[in-house]
Amino acid sequence: MSIRSSISPLLRGTAALSHLSKGSFRITHSSSFTSSIKVSTHRYLSTTTNFKMAAQDTPSGKEVQKDDNVITNWVNPSDKSGEFKRQQSTFRSFISSSPGSEFPPEAGRYHLYVSYACPWANRTLIARKLKGLEDIISFSVVHWHMGPKGWRFVTDEEAEQEDVKGEGVVPHEGGLSHLREVYFGVNPEYEGRFTVPVLWDKKGGRIVNNESSEILRMLNSEFNGLIDEPFKSVDLYPEDLRREIDETHEWQYDLINNGVYKSGFATTQEAYERNVKALFEALDRAEKHLADGTEGPYWFGERLTEVDIRLFVTIVRFDPVYVQHFKCNIRDIRSGYPAIHKWMRNLYWNIPAFKDTTNFNHIKFHYTKSHTNINPLSITPLGPVPDILPRWEEVPAVSFRG
Repeated sequence: MSIRSSISPLLRGTAALSHLSKGSFRITHSSSFTSSIKVSTHRYLSTTTNFKMAAQDTPSGKEVQKDDNVITNWVNPSDKSGEFKRQQSTFRSFISSSPGSEFPPEAGRYHLYVSYACPWANRTLIARKLKGLEDIISFSVVHWHMGPKGWRFVTDEEAEQEDVKGEGVVPHEGGLSHLREVYFGVNPEYEGRFTVPVLWDKKGGRIVNNESSEILRMLNSEFNGLIDEPFKSVDLYPEDLRREIDETHEWQYDLINNGVYKSGFATTQEAYERNVKALFEALDRAEKHLADGTEGPYWFGERLTEVDIRLFVTIVRFDPVYVQHFKCNIRDIRSGYPAIHKWMRNLYWNIPAFKDTTNFNHIKFHYTKSHTNINPLSITPLGPVPDILPRWEEVPAVSFRG
């Protein structure tokens, strides 16, 4: 059997490798194959940089001893249930256009601290673009690596590296090294997690809110007086669909958005199996709805809502990360859920707000190199190739079945 024929089941159906010639070949003589592999693997070649980065972000032994419940302990070691329990967000103020509001909508006043890796932060970036708020709310992106001190800001040198660079990936303008300094600057006694997104009030030097679902609502409605059409007409939480949107969020958040984390961070077999089974039952439910229960490209037919945003950020990370890293491998999206796969790719390829805010380098590196309790050697898998399939291309199993 030739090398070509033995690997073809893995390569067929991928855009990055679709130009391979037919028949057998030797890797050493195949420039097309070699160039394809280079395209797929360039992100994994900065090993020395990553070691330096990890050392920079490691606290002293004294600091580690002082805080047994370090940030990277996703499940409390003393919790014998093995269950991941997400902490509630702490800062819950609201930007409002109502008269006398403490935080009124103003152009240039607010800033988002986000991570491209984080699905919760990704929600806010998508909404910011959909609502045309790029010139009204600024943003900056932390480094993809999370160490014991939490998210950190990039250096000038790192901002230009292939595995790090992207829109908004810049050093902190005030010279801070870690996001935790933003939190402690507001409350020196803060004891929670240093999460993204953070909606920051530049005028008052305060954190307005760090709950992504609430920030999503603010971006949708409270800045409408500052923007023009067609952005003003974009309504991600329309009044006539609010009950259905809230009901959908209730099960999707617990079983899918947070379900991948409850599966991946579980520290007992029982906790893992319980949560991963519930996750795939919820994905089956989503698949059925998108296949049979909607007439249009979005969750609610022809109307794009925050349900599409909140589900997309989990699904787009599913095959590249959650399948292998979080052991969510009963099925993948591209071969196991054709309706979800079609829905996701429509958003990614047809609506720039989704594609432009999805950074697969940050996504893959963050999970595989920050979660050392899951992946101690920080080895990042090469696949899947490509990270997301072209809109009209399917993996062989689906093409054959169709």
